[in-house]
Amino acid sequence: MLSLVGAEMTPVQLYRHLLRCCRQLPSPAMQQHYRHAIRQGYNSHSDEDDQERIQMIIQRAIIDAEWILDKYTKKK
Repeated sequence: MLSLVGAEMTPVQLYRHLLRCCRQLPSPAMQQHYRHAIRQGYNSHSDEDDQERIQMIIQRAIIDAEWILDKYTKKK
């Protein structure tokens, strides 16, 4: 997966990116779990208006998504 840390993204672009990343997870149950977590995170931060804080949240979400994909998609 291409690292997007540091790239300027809007919250909606991040949401779409993370949902696309879910497609790479191995099982449908896992995909559903992370889609739900992404929706919950998006909804809980939807009232955030500090641009610096929004960028911090976006960067952290991308790092976490990369970690999860690396964890579950590594060849054993």
